[in-house]
Amino acid sequence: MSKAVAWDDQRIFLAVLEEGSLSAAARRLGLSHPTVRSRIEALEAELGTVLFTRSVNGLTPTETAETLRDPARAMAMASDLFVRQASAPSGEAAGTVRISVPEFMGVEVIPAMLVRLREMHPAIRIELSLSNAPADLLAQEVDVAVRTVQPKQEALVARKVASIPLGLFASPSYVERRGSPASLADMASHDIIGPDRSRSDLAVAEKLGPAFSRDRLVLRTDSHPAQLAAARAGLGISAAQVPVGEADPRLVRILPDFTFFMLDTWIVTHENLARVPRVRAVFDSLVESFRMGGRR
Repeated sequence: MSKAVAWDDQRIFLAVLEEGSLSAAARRLGLSHPTVRSRIEALEAELGTVLFTRSVNGLTPTETAETLRDPARAMAMASDLFVRQASAPSGEAAGTVRISVPEFMGVEVIPAMLVRLREMHPAIRIELSLSNAPADLLAQEVDVAVRTVQPKQEALVARKVASIPLGLFASPSYVERRGSPASLADMASHDIIGPDRSRSDLAVAEKLGPAFSRDRLVLRTDSHPAQLAAARAGLGISAAQVPVGEADPRLVRILPDFTFFMLDTWIVTHENLARVPRVRAVFDSLVESFRMGGRR
């Protein structure tokens, strides 16, 4: 007869697996280093197998540990969903809703929309996950997602809310110091901020011409908020969502008539959650806020 493994031990195992060290897992979980170590050792003894080996780079998961990654992750998502479901009184727009948002929108766009949501539904609490990787809505890892790729799965409810233009921006101090290019060809004599390793972003930049090639960028980062922060500081010219850039007095639009990409945006949830009051309230509020252009 197989033994039951406590969820706490699975949670600690997953943290060590994802963080790569006992100390990092301990910080994430708010536990002591010796506690995490002893629980992993006890779990290995209970399972009768080795889960991690030590290396110069930290802990290396064994093949057995890797086979347990997906089940442990599924358990973690189920546990989080359980807590969110239990947080809400039945039939009320109250409780916790977890939202997945691309990093740039989570920093520059969504916070103002959450103010409006807060005013309309003060009993709702938000967990905001910022990631450019799509969250697993089918497994209900999150309740609502803002996506810039159209969802295809039939079990998802999606509403297209915007096509956001992307343009080029710099700080007033940069323009005063270096001037403003009159064409894409003029960009070759300017400092450009752009992507580092993101294949999709590099592909878009490559289409803009040699001035945007990776090897001549003055700053490379795949963090879109970091790119715009560098532009605001006067380091160079960066891409940004046009509504965000034009609303910011710390930025000047470069080549004002040039839009190099349209970012289609959807609000998405799972069909099983679409009629849950708190989820529906968040879904509808985000749809309305995007269609209002982010205005309260």
